[in-house]
Amino acid sequence: MSGNGPSGNGTEPRNVIIIGSGPAGLTAAIYTARAGLQPLVIEGEPSSTSDQPGGQLMLTTDVENYPGFPDGVMGPDLMQSFRVQAERFGAEFLTAKATRVELSERPFSVWVGDERRDGRSVIVSTGAQSLLLGLANEERLIGHGVSTCATCDGFFFRGQEIAVVGGGDSALEEATFLTRFAQKVYVVHRRDQLRASKIMQDRAFANERIEFLWNRRVVEILGADRLAGVTLADSRTGALSTLGVTGLFVAIGHRPNTDLFADWLDRKPNGYLITEPDSARTKIEGVFACGDVQDDYYRQAVTAAGSGCQAAIDAERWLEAQGH
Repeated sequence: MSGNGPSGNGTEPRNVIIIGSGPAGLTAAIYTARAGLQPLVIEGEPSSTSDQPGGQLMLTTDVENYPGFPDGVMGPDLMQSFRVQAERFGAEFLTAKATRVELSERPFSVWVGDERRDGRSVIVSTGAQSLLLGLANEERLIGHGVSTCATCDGFFFRGQEIAVVGGGDSALEEATFLTRFAQKVYVVHRRDQLRASKIMQDRAFANERIEFLWNRRVVEILGADRLAGVTLADSRTGALSTLGVTGLFVAIGHRPNTDLFADWLDRKPNGYLITEPDSARTKIEGVFACGDVQDDYYRQAVTAAGSGCQAAIDAERWLEAQGH
């Protein structure tokens, strides 16, 4: 565990504490560090899939849609570059998980286990996690045929047969998008009716490249080093069948990592943090939120980085107005 600068327990508060270290948190760290605010980044634990340093990009192999990398870049390499850049300007990192916050008075307090860190401002960038099926091989094959993001990975499946799991708007949006690349897209849904809006259903039903597999559940993901297919179970009879696809997109929803702030910050019905329009400000002065923890629409690395920049500038200006 690193980071022994001013923190709490009677010592001088940090100007900025950033909770989370995906594209949003690290961009906020770069900007606040360059502004001389010496941010402390509580980056998460490597053993936690929902709170790991670097965020969801640590599970992504090739990133081809991040500007500045015409030949693509590995997700972990991109996040390491962000981190090194933030450290170069003076950001300090604490490799641990934030376990509790106290936002009722300033300075704010953030706990890592029994250790308290105090900050004059807090930037929340804890991200979100894609809901998974919970099957063996699933996490291991993410980036090797299994994906949770069509706009990120669809290009890699040009001319192939792939499957999308889900029945909501997101699943049909992903399936429709993937027909730009794939030869065939199977939509695997456990029921015989979709939850998606009528306009999304009509669009998908009219697409000749989409085929619906009703009353089916994915019960096994096949493949050692790369996806080789999936085993489906009939939801009514239990009969098993194999679907020989080379890509599997899991589109059953996302869950923002906002439990830590449930008692403090306003959330949408789907759990995402609410920020003021065109800003990173939350309802508590001095607390800001950025990235996938408050973005339930775009959910891209580049938009997360942009909102991290917003949060940093908002925090810097707020601190200046407070005389810090």
